[in-house]
Amino acid sequence: MMTPSIAITFEGDHIRAESRGDKSIAWAREFWSAVVDACTENDCYKVLGISESLVVMPIMDGFDHVELFRELGINTKYRIAWVELNPAAIKTVRFVDAALFNRMLPGRLFKDEEEARKWLFSDRGY
Repeated sequence: MMTPSIAITFEGDHIRAESRGDKSIAWAREFWSAVVDACTENDCYKVLGISESLVVMPIMDGFDHVELFRELGINTKYRIAWVELNPAAIKTVRFVDAALFNRMLPGRLFKDEEEARKWLFSDRGY
């Protein structure tokens, strides 16, 4: 088991949020709380997330993300582009993406950082 690492930096026009390691809903709460703090501190709500999940979060934890986002105040003010580097984790992340999208909460999954950046800085909607 690998304790997840988190690196969140303000890049001038967006927040870059990177993580690597084993994932759980407890990790997600810590991670997204830190992202919200960085966004608020820098008055910047565009987030580029890059993740490499080593132990994949259970797919049913996707439902918990909906409540987590609501609790933390992550709403349509945010624009979140997400890249998962581990192909084995894509199914779970896709489920989280769909759960958020269906409840009009922010967050889109992309195949690579280039695609994520294009969307993050475009005028295209969710």
